[in-house]
Amino acid sequence: MLIIAGSLLVEPAAREAYLADCAQVIAQARATAGCLDFLLAADPLEPGRIHVYERWESPEQLAAFRGSGPSDAQTAAVLDADVHRYLISGVEAA
Repeated sequence: MLIIAGSLLVEPAAREAYLADCAQVIAQARATAGCLDFLLAADPLEPGRIHVYERWESPEQLAAFRGSGPSDAQTAAVLDADVHRYLISGVEAA
């Protein structure tokens, strides 16, 4: 299993528009084979922060979905990013 997690920083005034623009991508990801979860969400305390959380069955399925990556407008809107890839070898119930 593969988890992508972290955060993006955008201008606070642009965050809601950024998330709205991502709604179609979120829906497409969730409909993709191998996607177990995909979420971009506003941080409740930091006005420009967006949480990133993705869970995939394999790196290959993630790569097949990614294609060419985010649009130029989405990339330009991100002021900073702290997102990491985690390869998970086992899962236990919480």
